Amino acid sequence: MTDQAYIGRQPILDRQQKIIGYELLFRHSAEASSAQVISDLHAGTSVLANTLSNIGTNWLVADKLAFINLSNPMLETDFIELLPPEKIVLELLETTQPTPELLARCRELRARGFGIALDDFEYSPAIAPLLDVAQYVKVDIRLTALAQIPPVIQKMEAYPVKLLAEKVETRAEFDECKKLGFHYFQGYYFARPETLSAKVINPAHAHVLELLNKVRNNADLADIDRLFKRDVALSFKLLRYINSVGFGLSCEIQSIKHALTILGYQQLYRWLTLLLVTAKEDSTPPALMKTAIIRGRLTELLGQNYLEKQDRDNLFIVGVFSLLDVMLEMPMDKVLEQLNLPENICDALLLRQGIYGPFLALAEACEGTDIAQLQQLAESLQLEPDTVNKAHLDALKWVEGLGI
Repeated sequence: MTDQAYIGRQPILDRQQKIIGYELLFRHSAEASSAQVISDLHAGTSVLANTLSNIGTNWLVADKLAFINLSNPMLETDFIELLPPEKIVLELLETTQPTPELLARCRELRARGFGIALDDFEYSPAIAPLLDVAQYVKVDIRLTALAQIPPVIQKMEAYPVKLLAEKVETRAEFDECKKLGFHYFQGYYFARPETLSAKVINPAHAHVLELLNKVRNNADLADIDRLFKRDVALSFKLLRYINSVGFGLSCEIQSIKHALTILGYQQLYRWLTLLLVTAKEDSTPPALMKTAIIRGRLTELLGQNYLEKQDRDNLFIVGVFSLLDVMLEMPMDKVLEQLNLPENICDALLLRQGIYGPFLALAEACEGTDIAQLQQLAESLQLEPDTVNKAHLDALKWVEGLGI
């Protein structure tokens, strides 16, 4: 049906790699035909309405923008006025022509408070009038080589636009785009980076990994207490966490052992998992940390009606750990040598197999653009598109609520 859709999102970052917004990726079924304008328009409006109403204000009305890619027919509908303009940037497709009617519509939307972005922009005199109504210009650095970008930027200096580099896939490209003068950045380097060369795990991560092993094996509380006490930062974070999350305590927790008793092994295991991906903020991009935690929550939600609670907890761990190879710049098999994990978790992380593997594979597919693969994985688990869509939205909201 045309109102069934999956959702993805890709972060947009500033020059300090802080997330300023997300491009929301709305997808029809694989059978939808782009030539059927009426069907596409109906599908687009239905997806947009369902998605925005399900996201809720906790996520959408935070301090981030939502970049939405719209076709011209959708741009002309009154439905857009239902969206919160101060949080929405409407992306015009690269095929958009600056007709008088379209320019007038864009001016009207800008006056209402909406942002306008030009997607996959390639300068030509014929489309230059669009620069007068735009707030953001997105340049695909796979389509326009970096060496060809300076003259394009020079032409746009006369317009009040911010430049956004799309499809940034490496650190070198990010650095070069910053030198060229881009204000914002988007691409797999931030959200779906490739595995890099191996290096030694730094001490902070090593402590967390050791604690995870201890907790997983139900080690004596005194042993866990000693590991915390040898790392002041870990001890501080634990006490701050348990004193701030609202356990209904009548007094503050002062000792590590008391905190561990209150928290319990399962909750401690999950907290350490989160800590592992947030402990080194200076070396791991914030977008990557958030992607890992979203993936963990989504993997857990996708399996919530199939597996028992302990297995659902493991699904969360599988999702978060699936990016450890990137975070630690180490092959996954080497990472797993540092962790004494059950075989079924290792099968999921290495092969996407076993009881947890299919749920992880589906969570990863939700981040990508291969619709056929996404549908195939969902169908193999007998999950409806609406169920997958809702789980992804719930995961996004949950992670935003963590304040990470």
